[in-house]
Amino acid sequence: MTNFYQHHVFFCLNQRPEGEECCQGRGAEAAFDYMKARAKKLGLTGEGKSRINRAGCLDRCQLGPLMVVYPQAVWYTFVDNADIDEIIDSHLMNNLVVKRLVVD
Repeated sequence: MTNFYQHHVFFCLNQRPEGEECCQGRGAEAAFDYMKARAKKLGLTGEGKSRINRAGCLDRCQLGPLMVVYPQAVWYTFVDNADIDEIIDSHLMNNLVVKRLVVD
């Protein structure tokens, strides 16, 4: 059985009550929108390619913002669009993990 997507990216977009740590409070929504748009523009989305999805809480709030890329199960944190670009260019396009952004 083959995977429907080569990469399936889940962004934690959970919003916790005011004052509690969460990915949404650290810019995850804007990063999600950026990654989804850029991946689409580059022709990286669709069957056999990549899918960028919203996710609820990934339960690692203190390490966020977070995304996880399956089927490799690589957890990433990121700060800005340059980090998102690096994940797209390296991982989604060339199957190379961006080690400096990996969360253990």
